[in-house]
Amino acid sequence: MMIFLSGSAPPADQIRDQIRGLIAAGQLASHERLPSVRQLAHDLGLASGTVAKAYRALEQEGLLVTRTGAGTRVSPAATTTHRAVLQDARALVNTSLRHHTSLEETIRIIRAVWPHQRTD
Repeated sequence: MMIFLSGSAPPADQIRDQIRGLIAAGQLASHERLPSVRQLAHDLGLASGTVAKAYRALEQEGLLVTRTGAGTRVSPAATTTHRAVLQDARALVNTSLRHHTSLEETIRIIRAVWPHQRTD
């Protein structure tokens, strides 16, 4: 598992988002063990509390399960991502690359067309 920190988002948010993405993309499988909090913190040059915060958030979302002695693993429920959405996401990536559209611009386009919830 490779996590890279960049940008202005808080490190815990970046870790959480990247792990969430790795699970959604099928790059982290059900029951797969993640590095310990201490190991990942050491690898990224962060405080253990920062990584622990990201792991806790992912546990609350049901994506990770932590058990004493067994470590932190990907939840079996987390890997039931809708295959059609993943397939379409990959098609969007290919289309964006073919048209020389950056990741940031592609995300802006998705946000623009995503239906907004009404509050009335």
